[in-house]
Amino acid sequence: MDAAIPASLRHSRDQLMASHPYVRPHDEAGYHLHGGFDAAGAYVSPRVLNRWPAVHAWGSALKTRGWPLIDATTSLLKLPNYPTVAQERLLLQNGLGQSFWNSLTITGIVEARGKALVSYVAPDMRKLIVEDISDTATGHLHLGLLEAHGMDEGGGDPRTPALGAHDAMWFACRDLVFGKDAYPMPAPPESISRPVDVDREMPLIGPEYEGLIKMLMNVLMIEVRAESFFAFCCDVLRDPGLFVDRRAAADQAAVLVERIRQDEQIHVGYLQAAISELRSFTFRTTDGREVPGLEIIDPVWADMVDWHGLREREASRGRTRAEIERQAIEKLGPEAAARLIAQFDRLEAAA
Repeated sequence: MDAAIPASLRHSRDQLMASHPYVRPHDEAGYHLHGGFDAAGAYVSPRVLNRWPAVHAWGSALKTRGWPLIDATTSLLKLPNYPTVAQERLLLQNGLGQSFWNSLTITGIVEARGKALVSYVAPDMRKLIVEDISDTATGHLHLGLLEAHGMDEGGGDPRTPALGAHDAMWFACRDLVFGKDAYPMPAPPESISRPVDVDREMPLIGPEYEGLIKMLMNVLMIEVRAESFFAFCCDVLRDPGLFVDRRAAADQAAVLVERIRQDEQIHVGYLQAAISELRSFTFRTTDGREVPGLEIIDPVWADMVDWHGLREREASRGRTRAEIERQAIEKLGPEAAARLIAQFDRLEAAA
């Protein structure tokens, strides 16, 4: 290893996949789950022994080179979570738990799809980028970062095949407060990524690189949206006026959400670092030129933020409201449902 490069910037796959030692396993609601607890009883996420120090080091190195980390906070979301906490409280107090049950279930199903990252084969970014990327997050995407992310979401770690990941953790949350079979299984969306109506948005680089970069962007914005959902779930689950017959279970479900939230922070961290690095690099174009990465990254990132933070949230609101109204009519009948939905809409207007 080059003595001029700090060891904390370069890692093997095995190093990035390493976990802390646990003194107690992570079991909840009948599920055997990833992660575990240290001697002090604190929950410790899986595979972060070296991943977190590496992510922090890559971010610091980028800032030392004069490049900021892109914003990856919920300030990118221009509309709040829908329904609001007050609206969800109204539904639950009127016996309409299916909306929340569906949300927890669908989130678990979508999380399971993240397992695809375990087998994702990233293109060789050294062929695209002029600079040496050996000591960057971008240079480690194929050395465990994507693989570990996939295992966090949907499992697939051959060393711990019996342990559930975030998919199972969401199902455990649902089971704690509702029971596993409280409602019929909902149909999840085919995709939660930003669709495009053109074949290429980054025509100056090869389609394999565009595919990877846009995937990183989509996943980062999905993680940002998830942070908003984490906060919503914790507020609902910890409301003392809700789940009164399962109060302790609801509090424990909120603890589980916080553990998922803790696990997800490193996903935001490495994706934020990688996309920020890509802005700082020089790209080799398909026509033999060299162009600043930010010229290719920034326009697509801006539209990605707008779609996830505004346009999709507007469209999702309409779909969600229609489904809640359908559930209310089925449960309460047309007249009572109309009164409830009117109250539901007033709560949104007052927010």
